[in-house]
Amino acid sequence: MPRLRPARLCRSWLLLEGANEAVLSAAPKSGADVLIQELEDFTPPELRPAARALAPDLYAAWRAAGRMVGVRVNPLDQDGMDDLAAVMRGAPDIVGLPKVAEPFHVTRLDEAVTRFERDYGIPEGSTALLPNIEFARGLVQTGVIAKASRRTAACLMASEDMAADLGAERGPDGAELAYCRQRFLVECVAAGVVAVDCPYTFSDADGVVRDTRWARRLGYVAKSLVDPAHAPIVNGILSPSADEVRRAERLVVAFDSARAAGQGRVELDGALVEMPAYMTAKRLLARHQAMQAFERGD
Repeated sequence: MPRLRPARLCRSWLLLEGANEAVLSAAPKSGADVLIQELEDFTPPELRPAARALAPDLYAAWRAAGRMVGVRVNPLDQDGMDDLAAVMRGAPDIVGLPKVAEPFHVTRLDEAVTRFERDYGIPEGSTALLPNIEFARGLVQTGVIAKASRRTAACLMASEDMAADLGAERGPDGAELAYCRQRFLVECVAAGVVAVDCPYTFSDADGVVRDTRWARRLGYVAKSLVDPAHAPIVNGILSPSADEVRRAERLVVAFDSARAAGQGRVELDGALVEMPAYMTAKRLLARHQAMQAFERGD
C-alpha cells in the first residue's frame, strides 16, 4: 500500500462531483494530493444515496493510488449525518464540513466522527477534520474554529459562497477576496493548522497560474481546486523549484558565514540578508527536504 502524503505536505485539494463515477475513478490521474468526494453543492440531493454507496470501494481505490482520501459531507442539520453514516464505512482520512461559522459546528462533527469510528472499528482519532469557512461570520472566527477540535488538520476557504455572503462581484483577478484570503491565512497560521486557499473557479490555465503564484507569495502552501486539469499547475507552483532551492542554500551558507565572522547580516545578490530572510530560506529548504523524503519513501 503506498504511503499517504501528510496534510502539511499536501498542495492540491481537489473537490469532485460525488456521484459522477467516471470523474471519481479518473481522479488519481490528475495528480492532486487530496481527492475529496463532494456530497454537498456538487451532488444534488436525489443523487446522494448513490454517491454514499460508492464511498467504501472508491476510497480504497484512491488510497491504493497513494492519494489522501477526503469527503465533504453536508451540514449536520441537513443531510450530513446520513452522509457520515455511509462514508465512514470507507474510513476517509479527512472529513470536510461546509458552512462552518461557529466552533460548535466542528465539535458536533468531532463527536459524530468519533461515534462512527467506534461503530465501524476505525482507530479512534485517526480521522482528521477540514472545516470549510464560507461566510464572513466564519472568517472572523477562523482561529477559534480551527482550535475547536484536535482532529482539525486544515481549514479550507470557499470562494463562491464567501463572495455571495459579502455581496461581492466575482472576477478572475480575485480582487474581491484578497482581504479574506489574507485574513484566513493569518488565522490558520496563528492556530497552527494548514490553510487551504480558495479554488480558482475559472477554467483558464493562465488564470490559475497567476492566482496560485499570488497565494504562494502570501504564504499559502495548499490550494483547493475544482478542475482536475489545474492540479499539476498548483503542485508545481506550491513546490520549491530547483532555482529556489539553490538560492536558499546559497543564502543560508552566506548568512551562516557572516554570523560566524561576527556580522549580523550579509549582502547577497544586491540585497541585505537579515534573520527573517534567513529563516524563510531555512523553512523553504526544510519543506523541500520533507517533500523529497516523502517521494523517496524515507
